[in-house]
Amino acid sequence: MSPLTITTRDAGTGPVLEITGDLDHATAPELRTVVEGLTLTVGHLLVVDLARLDFCDSSGISALLSARSWAITHGGGIALATVPAHTARILRIVGLDQVFTLHPDVSAATAS
Repeated sequence: MSPLTITTRDAGTGPVLEITGDLDHATAPELRTVVEGLTLTVGHLLVVDLARLDFCDSSGISALLSARSWAITHGGGIALATVPAHTARILRIVGLDQVFTLHPDVSAATAS
């Protein structure tokens, strides 16, 4: 089990969250708390960088969906960047690859 670390930084398009470790039933509330503390300007994008995500269960997927709802409520959008193959597979299976915008990396997600 890898501890969860969430690093936040700003890009020209909005906040970028870098998720490291396991996003599961024990750590998903941390993501929700971080997201709720963000400032998102109308029209901006919340980018979630999953390059260092080790594991994601259904609670983690639920937390990502909550982040999406939060971003939309605040007039913005959300994109997932560098989604690991195992997580991308789950997103495809449940159809969430049609709900989230997926990018190969943060640079592509934050390109103006």
